[in-house]
Amino acid sequence: MKLRQNLRRSVLVTAVAGALAALSAAASADIRIAIAGPITGPVAQYGDMQMIGAEMAIERINAAGGIKGEKLVGVKMDDACEPKQAPTVANKVVNDGIKYVVGHLCSGATKPASAIYDENDIVMVTPAATNDAITAGGMKTVFRTIGKDSQQGPTAGRFIAATLKPKALAIIHDKQSYGQGIADQVRVTAEAAGIKPVMFEGINKGDTDFSALITKLKQAGADVIYYGGYHPELGLLLRQAAEQGLKAKWMGPEGVGNKDLNAIAGDAVEGLYVTLPQDFSSEPANAALVQAFKDKKQDPTGPFVLTSYAAVQVIADSIAAVGNDPKKVAEHLHKSSFKTPIGELAFTASGDLKDFKFVVYEWHKDASKTPAQ
Repeated sequence: MKLRQNLRRSVLVTAVAGALAALSAAASADIRIAIAGPITGPVAQYGDMQMIGAEMAIERINAAGGIKGEKLVGVKMDDACEPKQAPTVANKVVNDGIKYVVGHLCSGATKPASAIYDENDIVMVTPAATNDAITAGGMKTVFRTIGKDSQQGPTAGRFIAATLKPKALAIIHDKQSYGQGIADQVRVTAEAAGIKPVMFEGINKGDTDFSALITKLKQAGADVIYYGGYHPELGLLLRQAAEQGLKAKWMGPEGVGNKDLNAIAGDAVEGLYVTLPQDFSSEPANAALVQAFKDKKQDPTGPFVLTSYAAVQVIADSIAAVGNDPKKVAEHLHKSSFKTPIGELAFTASGDLKDFKFVVYEWHKDASKTPAQ
């Protein structure tokens, strides 16, 4: 009797162990992609764009059968757009054994994280970080599905010179990798066109009182002001400048182009010029995808939504082509082209897109935008 009980217990233990092993094998068959960006903090709405774009790509790829039967799993990770927090996120990706990353979003956070990923043979595709230095270090596993400051800044600089034709150009930035980097590019382009800025000055991220700066701008006679940075500070600058009677045309990069800017600046936002990726959501070929976002009550028009979708897609297409090996995936990314909602993409040896276009838009007080070119 005792022998039979022991045999039954042994069979039961073996069965449970087998089931657990099968579950473990099934879990390990999932292909995890970290989606790293600001879930919290003052620019979390950009992280929302990144998350919904990446998650939609994962959902649609899985609905179509995944990658040779394996499912993609998105793992959200919050860096709050903070350079000091990003390495912690990157090290967690390494420790968790995740091989692919969509992110980070902010250039200041992307720079330290990207070095960790490259050192550990993890493929990172940022859908939003534009600072040139990110891909300038010869890293093999770092890519982006957006253009660079050296493309966006000159677009703004040429528009300022040819269309706005300032008598006195002032350039302000937030002293961060992204903001100062793009401001430098605008300055170089403007100076090449014969326009020497009357001011090139930094503010501190998180500043809220710009009275002294606005007084300096008025004294300098600034009639065109370019701001390199994100929307929280620009919104306050626009509002306070209007309150203090500073009449000037303002311009900024894609880091300011979102609805929260309007909530801060109010009517003072009207007429702001912004460089953004072209509106891929208006492309007829993307109609079904755009409707899928709308069905989920999500906005597909944000500048980083479809670049994030494309980041997942190029990773997934490469895994499907060469297998779940990040080194091989990186090699495939470098030498291949991909059809995505943001067009046909191909990467340079540095991981940048071979072609990407920024467009100048005029921003309005109802948070709509119209092409300015």
